[in-house]
Amino acid sequence: MSAAAASPLADLGRLALALAIGTAGGWIFDQLRLPLPWMLGAMTAVTLAALAGLPVLLMRWLRSCMVPTLGVVLGASFTPLVVSRMAQWWPTLLTLAAWVLVTTALGWLYFRRRAGLDPITSYFAAAPGGLNEMIIAGGQLGGDERMISLAHATRLLATVFAIPIWFRLHGDIAMAGGPRAVVGLLDVALVDYLVLGACGVIGAFGGQALRLPAAFVIGPMLLSAAVHLAGITDSTPPTLVVQVAQVIVGAAVGCRFVGVPIRRVGTAIGHAAAVAAIMLGVSVAFAFVLGRLTGLPIPAIVLAFAPGGLAEMSLVALALGVDAAFVATHHMTRLVMIILFAPTVFRMLSRRS
Repeated sequence: MSAAAASPLADLGRLALALAIGTAGGWIFDQLRLPLPWMLGAMTAVTLAALAGLPVLLMRWLRSCMVPTLGVVLGASFTPLVVSRMAQWWPTLLTLAAWVLVTTALGWLYFRRRAGLDPITSYFAAAPGGLNEMIIAGGQLGGDERMISLAHATRLLATVFAIPIWFRLHGDIAMAGGPRAVVGLLDVALVDYLVLGACGVIGAFGGQALRLPAAFVIGPMLLSAAVHLAGITDSTPPTLVVQVAQVIVGAAVGCRFVGVPIRRVGTAIGHAAAVAAIMLGVSVAFAFVLGRLTGLPIPAIVLAFAPGGLAEMSLVALALGVDAAFVATHHMTRLVMIILFAPTVFRMLSRRS
């Protein structure tokens, strides 16, 4: 057999190995009830495999095919109920922009001066946006995707682990394990599959044609939000489809660590944990000030401003009996704000400097 014929088979084997390891990591994280289990579990497991020298591989085109699914899921969170209640929370929603600026600036300064990262990587590692969105946006502008992914993964894990501890120390509230909503393959009607699929495909290529930042995420997200708010569908992609997408995206991140020294990864995680602690401190400070000024419950504001993920913080809010709609609205606003404006703001700052 020729080398040219053997190479695709070898790549297929490396791909199968990466997916198998990623799936196993996602399952373990899911059993441990860790945040974003299928993405972070796959990323962690494949990263360890890459650092151990295993021949893992995941093609970029496969990752690109899965990213729109995550955009559709994010867009499905924009329900009429959530939108109608936003007007009641304008003081904290407006202050959220200041929180984003403060945390991003502090994180950028730390990554630049203490970690010695380049300006692009420092900016997108510090911006408290979604894990996948910041990796894509930062990578498109030339940032180090591996460091950006480590920074955001560490931030998510640190936040979800620290928040329950903070509530136990300051609020006499016990953390309870809430049930997880599962959407089966047969729970989604055929017409809804077509609508959601169209949001992913048309949104991705439409966003690319409009030159949106992170087009394969923002395009599907905006189109999915539009069809859900219009009442065309109230369905979300099945849980299994979302899990597969998360495994592939997480495994793709892990595969980037092939050939990276372990010492460098450990140092990067240490710096990312320090930035996560800074962001949490800023969030608590904002919550105490806003709680005094607005009369809103401080626990709800802490969860709304915590630098975690939308799904994770919403689940924590449900478990603690905090207004989950309030928390979800703020996290969706933060994500949209950062996804839409972070690349543009960075380009403006770059031109001025």
